[in-house]
Amino acid sequence: MNQLTLGIPKGSLQESTIRLFRQSGWRVSLSDRNYFPEINDPEINCAICRAQEMSRYVANGTFDVGLTGKDWIMENDSDVLVVADLIYSKVSQRPARWVLAVPLDSPVHELNDLAGKKISTELVNFTKRYFATAGIDVNVEFSWGATEAKVISGLCDAIVEVTETGATMRANGLRIVKELMQSNTQLISNKQAWADPWKREKMEQISLLLQGALRAEDLVGLKMNVSVANLSGVMELLPSLNAPTIAHLYQSDWLSVETVVAKNVVRELIPKLLKRGAEGIIEYSLNKVI
Repeated sequence: MNQLTLGIPKGSLQESTIRLFRQSGWRVSLSDRNYFPEINDPEINCAICRAQEMSRYVANGTFDVGLTGKDWIMENDSDVLVVADLIYSKVSQRPARWVLAVPLDSPVHELNDLAGKKISTELVNFTKRYFATAGIDVNVEFSWGATEAKVISGLCDAIVEVTETGATMRANGLRIVKELMQSNTQLISNKQAWADPWKREKMEQISLLLQGALRAEDLVGLKMNVSVANLSGVMELLPSLNAPTIAHLYQSDWLSVETVVAKNVVRELIPKLLKRGAEGIIEYSLNKVI
């Protein structure tokens, strides 16, 4: 039997990845001590791997396909193929940002001010390349964690750290000098595996359904009954991926109207629909939108 080896990221992406696969139709089951999860698909073998290392193992063929952040692909300079960009809206509405930050009272206000200075970060290779490209000589050292504390305590002059809004940095007395990169989750493939017709088709199936599940997270279905007389007023309010579906109710001058709308407009939309004569409004969640 043909099989595809899938890398599941361990750490902050693990829970959201397993949830996303479940919504897409695959149940991934694992325990704390098991690095080889079970999945309800005999054509897939799973293994757990840190997101920071995933791109290396996909590049060398240990995994055919895996999920990791764009930041770690760039950090490892991995020769992999990006099958799809995946943004986990249940984890965050914003992309992760890698920023250069210093204490509020630091004399550093632009990149050139860091010439000859020490920068602490987990993203060492990327940071070295970034400053080398800018022609600025800096000393970049690896941080095992608590990176923000190091610059506050004077162990380094600046840090390159990941953030979303920057609120935590401001709360800790840090100032963002420059955003260096934005990152999101990506589905990546080994290039030789992608060249295999069966594996490529399987990966395309995974990509299609994962993206469909992600798209559905921000949408809901709406179904309602509307009289013929009130239809035009209701239709003026309804956004949709395509035109709403309309069906006549049996032996009646009422219609069933069904559409798909963004979650963030529903609370404002439903009261307006009621005022326009819609009745029996049903809101339902969606698993996938393809």
